[in-house]
Amino acid sequence: MSTSGRRRALTIAVEHAVDDFYQGVVPALVPLLVAIRGYDFARAGGIVLAATLLASIAQPLFGVLADRRRVPGLRTAGMLTAAGGIGVVGLTDSFAATWVAVLVSGLGIAAYHPEAARAVHGTGTGDRGMGWFTFGGLAGFAAGPPVTAVVLGGLGLGATPLLALPAVVMAVVTATRRSPAPATSTGPVLTTAAPAGEDRRRFVWLTTVIMTRSVLFYGVSAFLVLYLVGRLGAPLAVAGLALTAFTTAGAFATLTSSRITARLGRAGTLLASYLAGAVALGLLLATTSPVLAVVVSGLLGVALGVPVPVHTTLGQSYLPRHLGLASAVTLGLSVSAGGLASPALGALADHHGITAAMLALLVFPALAAACSVPLLARRPRPS
Repeated sequence: MSTSGRRRALTIAVEHAVDDFYQGVVPALVPLLVAIRGYDFARAGGIVLAATLLASIAQPLFGVLADRRRVPGLRTAGMLTAAGGIGVVGLTDSFAATWVAVLVSGLGIAAYHPEAARAVHGTGTGDRGMGWFTFGGLAGFAAGPPVTAVVLGGLGLGATPLLALPAVVMAVVTATRRSPAPATSTGPVLTTAAPAGEDRRRFVWLTTVIMTRSVLFYGVSAFLVLYLVGRLGAPLAVAGLALTAFTTAGAFATLTSSRITARLGRAGTLLASYLAGAVALGLLLATTSPVLAVVVSGLLGVALGVPVPVHTTLGQSYLPRHLGLASAVTLGLSVSAGGLASPALGALADHHGITAAMLALLVFPALAAACSVPLLARRPRPS
């Protein structure tokens, strides 16, 4: 692993942290919009949907673009667009305008990921570089709730433009320190037939696993605070701490992923993680102690964080000739698609209570574990 490759990988990991910070801001905005603007649970879920809807549609297109040619400027443009959308939220008055602003932010996040993941692959840092990249994204997401609480809790929703500053600073740093990347072909690499060694059937199973995990992750992120406040009577600060524990523990758990996969294998790691996630979520819903809920939220975050680096490296191993598309699906499409279920969960909460919505999430870690089983079989050698 060369020093220059390591440096590039670390720079992209920091970029990823800044970009995904704006994903983490959205769950923190939801309870504020409910409290300050009076949104019901269905509208709260609609905000999460806005963050993922256009991203879900655009991700494969950005992935194909990344496979066909290098577009390094797309990383900075995507990051700034993500920041700009969030920055506008506090300046709007209507639900429609807020929804569109969050939608645009999601598009920026979608634009960033495929080219960034392909760039990490090009640094020659292997699984370690992808681990740094994944940790950066999750750490940025984890930073979203506490930073948003500090900034908006003290200055109000009108201070959302301040949340755009990290992206502006990172864009300036990237522009002034950009180093030449290794030359790569800009010609098309997509083919109509599956190249030898590609395993599209398992890639479909993997995509299903990630989408299922995404519904669970977005559901917990959006409704955990509301559940702990409404069901357990937890103070808002304690409930916010539980959300921070959930996201932060998940981010640091990615650093242990390579050690676990060395013992269990990639598919085995997915299966074990999601079984553990089912147990942790069950404990979270069974506890009546707000303090214990904070601890269990952290354990749930660990269970859902460990498999994240495996999603991308396993996906790239299944589609080695389509790295951009594999990255777009594993980092983007299947992840953001989970947010599409948020309005349905919100409507369930409106009609049957927030507890019913959280109970409905119990099926998803079990389903993710079940869909991991077909990945366990030994892959046939390419002919």
